[in-house]
Amino acid sequence: MVGLKPSDVPPTMAVKFLGAGTAACFADLVTFPLDTAKVRLQIQGENQAVQTARLVQYRGVLGTILTMVRTEGPCSPYNGLVAGLQRQMSFASIRIGLYDSVKQVYTPKGADRAMAVTCAQPTDVVKVRFQASIHLGPSRSDRKYSGTMDAYRTIAREEGVRGLWKGTLPNIMRNAIVNCAEVVTYDILKEKLLDYHLLTDNFPCHFVSAFGAGFCATVVASPVDVVKTRYMNSPPGQYFSPLDCMIKMVAQEGPTAFYKGFTPSFLRLGSWNVVMFVTYEQLKRALMKVQMLRESPF
Repeated sequence: MVGLKPSDVPPTMAVKFLGAGTAACFADLVTFPLDTAKVRLQIQGENQAVQTARLVQYRGVLGTILTMVRTEGPCSPYNGLVAGLQRQMSFASIRIGLYDSVKQVYTPKGADRAMAVTCAQPTDVVKVRFQASIHLGPSRSDRKYSGTMDAYRTIAREEGVRGLWKGTLPNIMRNAIVNCAEVVTYDILKEKLLDYHLLTDNFPCHFVSAFGAGFCATVVASPVDVVKTRYMNSPPGQYFSPLDCMIKMVAQEGPTAFYKGFTPSFLRLGSWNVVMFVTYEQLKRALMKVQMLRESPF
């Protein structure tokens, strides 16, 4: 037996909500460098005609992270972490914490996910901007944003409030695809492993289900994810729309551009799913145990 035993009492809405948000933040802390490497590889090769020789070139996941550490400092893989954590608390808690309730009482799931993405969109825009920005050397003088709150203010001032919601449509599409391939796949895999008595409802089962869900999500969501990242990071006027971004990307770099950064994306989603779902399952059980102890008369 690995981890806490499942509770006899179903977890409450508050337990699901708090557990999902906390677990997602912990998963982001562990896997954030992989996400930053993914963003750098996804935007690499964009507008090659106007790129200068001084721009850093990245090769592979480990090579990208090591190059960032060497040229921008040891903290650079965590650029945008604060916005990333803000995003997880406002987004993951909704999409994962409410999944069981939505599954039990059917409602239009797309509307719930669209609401979660729309609420969290500014945090995602700021996160991507931080991750994509290259800062050679330790000096902060050449940095466009001095911090997370300054990034929100600067984007709103230079691009209007709408700039904070840039790329909402491709982000909704991306997250709808990821949710279907990630949360639902995890649920199905876990259910089948238990139904066929291949594993018990503990860590090994959660690990296998989460890793499989991460792979499925990466395969189906990568094309939309690349377009979303490039469009969010683009200066005003570079692309007329997400569709224009997609057409120009294919014309300049070919269809393989849709899978740029696939390896770090898979490693990130796979490991993120493992850390998040395993932590979430254990947090639900721990929080329910605490709640039952508090309600117990003895």
